[in-house]
Amino acid sequence: MRIAQVCHRYFPYIGGVEEHVRNISERLADKHYVEVFTTDPSGKLPKEEIINGVKVRRFISWAPNEAYYFSGKLKEYLMRNSDSFDVMHAHNYHAFPALYAAQSKSRNKLVFTPHYHGTGHTFFRSLLHIPYKFFGKNIFDKADRVVCVSNYERNLVMKCFKVDEEKVVVIPNGVNLEEFRSLKKRSKNYRVILHVSRLEKYKGTQYLLKALPKLDNDIVVEIVGKGPYKESLVKLARNLGVENRVRFFHDLPRQELLQKYADADLFVILSEHEAYGITVAEALASKTPCIVANTSALKEWVDNENCFGINYPIILDELVNLIGNVIGEGVKNLKLPRWNETTEKLVDLYEDLLNFV
Repeated sequence: MRIAQVCHRYFPYIGGVEEHVRNISERLADKHYVEVFTTDPSGKLPKEEIINGVKVRRFISWAPNEAYYFSGKLKEYLMRNSDSFDVMHAHNYHAFPALYAAQSKSRNKLVFTPHYHGTGHTFFRSLLHIPYKFFGKNIFDKADRVVCVSNYERNLVMKCFKVDEEKVVVIPNGVNLEEFRSLKKRSKNYRVILHVSRLEKYKGTQYLLKALPKLDNDIVVEIVGKGPYKESLVKLARNLGVENRVRFFHDLPRQELLQKYADADLFVILSEHEAYGITVAEALASKTPCIVANTSALKEWVDNENCFGINYPIILDELVNLIGNVIGEGVKNLKLPRWNETTEKLVDLYEDLLNFV
């Protein structure tokens, strides 16, 4: 098969969608021809390169506040070349490249993974969601299959866009367990609460910082990620008098990030909106217990054995007590989906579409 993956950003950019597309593309490339069509708002990355067997084409884009990813060049290229692929798999409702893939659909099959959160993550973006929904629904209408990564996302998509139930399938993200097998927790004289995400207000990182003054002094918070909310978090840590117990990291090499997961005594993400929660999967694969918000797809991780939930609105004393009870606990009896399984299910889906008359 000739397969195109269309997404707003791709490796070396890091994020949930970026990791999803990278992992399936590299595995698909073992047996099929795969190209990734994506954007590069920085204009600094190669326009074309091959990464682990995957051909990547990047197009300049305009991405105000790292959102939307408008790219006339990408749309133009897809309109001219979509028919050269058997399957075009578009990703991310929240950015324009997926819409371009739908607009360019002709004889090829279109698969759409929306990674849908249900809203914008600022007041302005939420307002834009209203008119954009008129265009965004076109992606669902043109897609031959819609692949959701959680039951939460599936239900949300069907409710918001009235998508035919038979058209929507759930194929969860995976974990590459081989990456984690050699990791060993390093000894230290303090305890670490780890948070890995794009730094946006809706991710809830501020609640973790507000809880920190009430936690034991040997506990530090390590935050891996970047985004528009970082300066607010730095200021909050300073105002709370805990800036010496909060450490920020970004653009870590993959192995360093994995070691962060392994070294942590607890992983916390209190996001209001998640379509899946890939960082939770990676923390659990590292044998690190988790606390998540009882929201969106995150609540599907809660088993009260390895992953524990807390309700919105976040009550600080409840969060502090839960952290005290969970930090340093082990992870046991855990079965995580693997990327190989995810990719095999996608190949079956692609082949079924191509064989359908």
